[in-house]
Amino acid sequence: MAYIFALFLMLFSFSKAGEIFVAQWNKPVTPVMADFVKRIVKEAEEKRASAIILELDTPGGLESAMRDVIKSMMNTYIPFIVYVYPPGARAASAGAIITISADIAAMAPSTNIGSASPVSMTGKDIDETMKKKIINDMLAFVRAIAKEKGRNVKVIEEMITKAINLSAEEALKKKVIDVIAIDIPDLIQKIDGKTIKKIGINIKLHLKGQPIIHKELSFKETLLTILTNPTVAYLLLMIGFYGIFFELYHPGSIIPGTVGAISLLLALYALNVISANWLGVLLIVLGIMLFALEIITPTFGGLALGGVIALVLGSIILISPNSPYGDISLQLIIPIALFSAAFFLTIAYLGVKAQLKKPITGIEGMIGERGIAKTHINKKGGKVFIHGEIWDAYSDEDIKKGEEVEVVDVEGLKLKVRKV
Repeated sequence: MAYIFALFLMLFSFSKAGEIFVAQWNKPVTPVMADFVKRIVKEAEEKRASAIILELDTPGGLESAMRDVIKSMMNTYIPFIVYVYPPGARAASAGAIITISADIAAMAPSTNIGSASPVSMTGKDIDETMKKKIINDMLAFVRAIAKEKGRNVKVIEEMITKAINLSAEEALKKKVIDVIAIDIPDLIQKIDGKTIKKIGINIKLHLKGQPIIHKELSFKETLLTILTNPTVAYLLLMIGFYGIFFELYHPGSIIPGTVGAISLLLALYALNVISANWLGVLLIVLGIMLFALEIITPTFGGLALGGVIALVLGSIILISPNSPYGDISLQLIIPIALFSAAFFLTIAYLGVKAQLKKPITGIEGMIGERGIAKTHINKKGGKVFIHGEIWDAYSDEDIKKGEEVEVVDVEGLKLKVRKV
């Protein structure tokens, strides 16, 4: 019954061709992309769109997000076209498999597709047994899709087993894609009238003359995309540590602690999404702790040096060079490490300086002050006038009335002075 209803819905939808939804994704394949595609598909179904065209330019990404994107593409009755665009773009790794899973796979000139071999984004080598399992699972997955879409199974398998890469012309010649088009109008012109198979039903595309609606990322999707940039995630992590440390060092500041806590949570979310190396995070935490210990127990730079080394090493291994999200530049890591060292060493210096500074309040603050002898002063005692007050005093030497004296010690409420 459900199948009949779906068939009826599809026939009704395509008897009245509607808008063409065009969306663009030029970032790694992430859960954000999966949510974006899912939202576009839902809106297209609600509007009974004629087709969805996804302009794709990606280095690849998470296998789980890739499968979610493909599920959304294959389980909608709306024809889904993936178009590797603009010229110079690529559909690598997970992006390649998404492209060949589309109802129509298209590429612009001077683009490429392939290199779909599974890799670890944590920086660790995949165990041979596990790697074999992953590759076999991926081969079975793409083999089923390629057969359904009528694509060259052998070449697509080699994208996974041999990491081959094809230009648009090679991909078309080897029947990996369906068409090469220079832009969206050219693409629509070339695929109009083609028949595709969706959920066991043949559907003829009627796209000429239909309005094109460009779909943009929502605010939430844009924000999450920014957060999953490794550089942004790294800066948020450091801001989080600085903010929380400042709040602990100056309790009651509130704003630094609040900003630090929010930044740290956002950073941890982003690092989890981009599969960060958690050893790198622990090394960064160790570096911050060594800086903090330098403040508490000054070692004249010893702990700070260890902090710099731990911070730099942690930052370097935080994101794997294999990550499609990109990595963190040394041009950012080195200044951050040096700034951190300077920041904490400055605080440590000011702390030591404050401890060594002569007290300026209370009785201890009298030491070093000068005044006038009000009476004759000797070991038995006498009177001095200091800061508008008369104090009891004594001295190891004889001091005549009216001579200038300096306080050298304080014993209770009695001052020990010497002649200036």
